Amino acid sequence: MKLGFIGCGNMAGAIMGGIIKNQVFKPEEIIGSDVFVPTREKARDQYGIQITDSNLEVVEKSEVIVLAVKPQFYESVITEIKDKVTEDKIVITIAPGKTLAWLEEKFGKKVKIVRTMPNTPAMVMEGMTAASPNPYLSEEEVKYACHILESFGKVEVIPERLMDAVVSVSGSSPAYVFILIEAMADAAVADGMPRPQAYKFAAQAVMGSAKMVLETGKHPGELKDMVCSPAGTTIEAVRVLERTGFRSSVIEAMKACADIAKRM
Repeated sequence: MKLGFIGCGNMAGAIMGGIIKNQVFKPEEIIGSDVFVPTREKARDQYGIQITDSNLEVVEKSEVIVLAVKPQFYESVITEIKDKVTEDKIVITIAPGKTLAWLEEKFGKKVKIVRTMPNTPAMVMEGMTAASPNPYLSEEEVKYACHILESFGKVEVIPERLMDAVVSVSGSSPAYVFILIEAMADAAVADGMPRPQAYKFAAQAVMGSAKMVLETGKHPGELKDMVCSPAGTTIEAVRVLERTGFRSSVIEAMKACADIAKRM
């Protein structure tokens, strides 16, 4: 085995799927454990990986270990596995709020750790992941970790101090976008459009708009201005959004999200 997952839930599954689809690892090179039998069996059936009920077995058989459990379980899992994590292994974490300093303290020794924050669009190979390695990884090991993370989307190495901002702008933000799509579709339904069609129009508009930001390199405000004709329909919609606090609501929601992340 080369890659191990402790935790086989939705995010772990998304990562596994991208890794296997892009042939970074073969299914037989991946092993996963999970406290819930149905969860680990689902990972085996869906991705063809090896499974076990032992976190220690995952660590022993893996070069890279992904800690994909909920943040509240990190301490107990680390306590269980720390003696088996040798200096040649790389640990990838995906828990908000668990800093590199906290992680090293819980391991009680020097461990190669890459703190990351992926998001759920990884499930469709469009994830955005931030990565902060600790000083114990070589440049080649950081590249290797990023190569794994790139298999399900984009990745950027950032200073750890920005990680809470990443939680709000990327890790949690798909939820905001889903609410926007749902609201847009509700409005279209109110104007007579069938709901399945409304979801398709709204989702495609969001996806296409995001692609314009990424591919044109233009400022989002400039792109917004391109849609807003004088005395037209769009500028009136923008006026209402500004009047009802749309921009401020998004900012305040993201600040609340980041504040919670800092306290986790």
